[in-house]
Amino acid sequence: MPDSELSQQALDLLDRAVDAMGGQRRDGQHEMVRRVVAALESGDHLLVQAGTGTGKSLAYLIPLIVNSLTSDKPAVIATATLALQAQIVGRDVPRLLAALKPMLPRAIDVALVKGRSNYVCRQKLAGGFPTEDTGEGALFSLGEDNVAHPPSATSGPTSQLGKEVVRLREWAQETDTGDRDEIVPGVTDKAWRQVSVTSMECLGAQKCPMATECFSELARARGAEADIVVTNHAMLAISAFEGIAVLPDYDVVVVDEAHELQDRVTGAVTGQLSVQMVQAAASSTRKHTAVSVDALQASAAALDLALAGVPEGLFPQGLNEVQSQAVEQLRDAVRAALSDSKPEGNAAADGGRSIARSRLNLIFDLCERLLVANDAREVVWASRPGSFAPGKGYQKADENEPAVLNIAPLSVAMKLREGLFADRTVVLTSATLAIGESFQATAGGLGLLGPSAPTWTGADVGSPFDYPKQGMLYVAAHLQKPGFGMSAEQLDELEALITAAGGGTLALFSSRRAAEDAAEKLRKKLKVKILCQGDSSMSGLIKQFADEPDTCLFGTMSLWQGVDVQGASCRLVVIDRIPFPRPDDPLVTARARAVAQSGGDGFIAISATHAAVRLAQGVGRLIRSSQDRGVVAVLDSRLANASYGGFLRAALPPFWSTKDRTVALGALKRLSGK
Repeated sequence: MPDSELSQQALDLLDRAVDAMGGQRRDGQHEMVRRVVAALESGDHLLVQAGTGTGKSLAYLIPLIVNSLTSDKPAVIATATLALQAQIVGRDVPRLLAALKPMLPRAIDVALVKGRSNYVCRQKLAGGFPTEDTGEGALFSLGEDNVAHPPSATSGPTSQLGKEVVRLREWAQETDTGDRDEIVPGVTDKAWRQVSVTSMECLGAQKCPMATECFSELARARGAEADIVVTNHAMLAISAFEGIAVLPDYDVVVVDEAHELQDRVTGAVTGQLSVQMVQAAASSTRKHTAVSVDALQASAAALDLALAGVPEGLFPQGLNEVQSQAVEQLRDAVRAALSDSKPEGNAAADGGRSIARSRLNLIFDLCERLLVANDAREVVWASRPGSFAPGKGYQKADENEPAVLNIAPLSVAMKLREGLFADRTVVLTSATLAIGESFQATAGGLGLLGPSAPTWTGADVGSPFDYPKQGMLYVAAHLQKPGFGMSAEQLDELEALITAAGGGTLALFSSRRAAEDAAEKLRKKLKVKILCQGDSSMSGLIKQFADEPDTCLFGTMSLWQGVDVQGASCRLVVIDRIPFPRPDDPLVTARARAVAQSGGDGFIAISATHAAVRLAQGVGRLIRSSQDRGVVAVLDSRLANASYGGFLRAALPPFWSTKDRTVALGALKRLSGK
């Protein structure tokens, strides 16, 4: 079938842009451009898998640029990570627009829109918000009127936090965007909280006296006038699900890093309710309104009693009777406090009252969700500080801490179908969307399967890399099935592999503790330098790893997806075990049970699918250019021996594979050239 006029226009621009930037033609990139244009013309949604090296950013940016020349609405690009967001806005878009400038009839405007807490708040800088921090790090001191006042010019801070705050105040007078990412070097979260507000704390454009100068509002205004808006998955979720106008009205969205969308959306709509939250809300209400907080304090005590001794983990039936009564009591107390603290219609903006009411509103919404969780197909579980939180994983919990109630949707599929896919064209792309040749698992999790599902197509445009010639997959099938932690047998295998490679190893672990233990033990045995996550900033570690060809880098999940190191510096990637979610993960447990109750295989549909995508991401760290050569070694024999091993391997690039240790060590010795 011949290309459409729009498709031919986009392909011509692609060829010219690639030529102007000194690149090479990539067939997969051309095919992706055709697929994206076809989706824009038909209105059907598209899932497109574009392997490493395809150049997928250009393959969707150019169709969006062509579309913007005739569309009266902006297009949106949503990424999962700040790193890709920064790459698109800071590198890909400027280079592309510079290359295309002579060929376009007008300039293309691209805007970056983030959540409110990413921008400095002018109202807070001016003293329009109270502060709970009266130490030296506080941005303001509380006067007798209980309002925050900027410090005098003669009082200089001595602590590191105080110095950071002063630097932030000076920067805020000069910045054009108020965007935290502009600050170099960066500042701590604690310092940033002194000059920013969350969306819940914000007074709102209708009430804030500095709304016309608000950096967040200005960014959104620029977005409304732009041709293309770049944002993140969380903002996309808020816009789609909550009806809050954080993004302009748009007709096309490209979701990059789409393998993360389901988890990111789940994280964005997951809520937590704790006794500490209620106490903080009561404190703010007492301090900034004339409302009695006796009922709030009594409900906090009732909730504390209802959660006393509650074990961590899933509540299969939701709240029990005592817990439900405590949450009902809390909801009613919060409802009364919200009613009594409502400001007069013509009252001046009051930052303290706004914070108090935002805390109360959040608690009220959580209570409402918890009380109807079963009917609304939401999952409820208890946790303690240090235990599971969506998107953050696990750490050891403190059993002496009070329990926290958590709530999250059993599935975000229908939310996505109704909120995201119903009224616009959606293009989802990633290097890891399909397992084998099937997009069914991804499509199902996003609401694209089942009765009344919207129309979509799936396409794998491949990769320009010759995986069988460039890389080897070695599975240590002779090792015992992994137990808790890294076994001595696995450690010996890792030592042998690094020795044969002469360094140049990225070792990916399932836990921070496993990475640190392995680094500590092997530093005593090996002559090569071993860096470990936590030794320095992530960007600093990755740069050092890339600059020193024989250095090794050990780390966890953030390295599974966040490393793009070409050349000999990364000639060996080692994965300690298949990255299954934890068996006691409440959401995984609930979702697997739901699949099983519907007659499906909960393990394959949830745990194995999750592992397959994560494993493919980790394996994908090895070959990043057409000149790269190397070995991926998986120290988990289940990939070779378990019944589900073939399912997992189907998600991986088609490396030449072996279970022969001698063959793998020999290949690494040849690569090291030593």
